[in-house]
Amino acid sequence: MTNQDRAEIGIFGGSGFYSFLDDARDVHVETPYGEPSAPLTVGSVGGRSVAFLPRHGRAHQYPPHMINFRANVWAMRELGVTRIIGPCAAGSLRPEVRPGEFVVCDQLVDRTTGRKDTFYDGPKATHIAFADPYCPELRPLAIATARDEGIPVHDGGTMVVIPGPRFSTRAESRWFAAAGWSAVGMTQYPEAYLARELEICFVNVSLITDYDVGVEGVVEAVTHEAVLQVFNANIEKLRRLLFGLVPRIPAERSCICSTALRSATG
Repeated sequence: MTNQDRAEIGIFGGSGFYSFLDDARDVHVETPYGEPSAPLTVGSVGGRSVAFLPRHGRAHQYPPHMINFRANVWAMRELGVTRIIGPCAAGSLRPEVRPGEFVVCDQLVDRTTGRKDTFYDGPKATHIAFADPYCPELRPLAIATARDEGIPVHDGGTMVVIPGPRFSTRAESRWFAAAGWSAVGMTQYPEAYLARELEICFVNVSLITDYDVGVEGVVEAVTHEAVLQVFNANIEKLRRLLFGLVPRIPAERSCICSTALRSATG
C-alpha cells in the first residue's frame, strides 16, 4: 500500500450509492477478519482524501445480516481513516419524518442478534463507553451542511437497528414508534460501535425512504422496490450533502471518539 492509497475520511455507501469519486482508484485491503464487502475506492473531495466502501458490495450481494462489518471498519482503519460518514436508507417511524428527508441520528438501539460486534474477544476485557454513539463534532457539521444545501433534515433521532433482511411486522413497528424512536434500519449496528472501538469518529446520515409498515389507510407497507425508487430519486441530494460535508471536517479531533480506549481497560 502506497501513500496515495491512504485516506483520512471514510464513507460507507448505502443501497444504490456505489460510486461518486471522480478521481477514483481501487485499493484492495486484507484484514484479520476476512474480506471487506468490496475493494475500497480512494479519491479526493474538496482536497481531502476519501475512501469509499459499499457495505452491501458493488452488486448489492450482501444482505444486512451477511455484511462483514469488522472487516469493513478494519479496512478503513488500515487506510488511515479517522472519520467515517455512514449514510443509509431508513424507514420512518414518525409522521413528521417524511420520505425524501434526512435524519442525522444521535442515538441507536440494537435489536440485531448474532452479529460479530467487537474486536476485543480477550484475553483482556475492554469496555468502550457508547452512551453517545455518534460523533459530537461531526453531527452538527452534517446538519449545517444539509441546511446550507436546502435539504430537509432532522437534528437528532433514534435509529432502531433490526437484523433484516425482512422488514418489520406491524406489531414491531408500533412497538418501535411507541418507544419514541425515529427511524428503522438494518446496518448502523455494529458499524458505529466498531468504529468507536478503533477510536474512529462516526456520523450517520439517514435518507428516509418509506414509512416502514405504512400509515394505515394512507400509505401502504414498505417494499424493497419502493425503497429503491425513493432512494434513487434523492441520491443527488445525498451526494451534495457528502460533497459539502467532507471539506468542512476539521483536521484535528477533540471529541470523545478519539480517546475511547483511554479508560476502556482495567
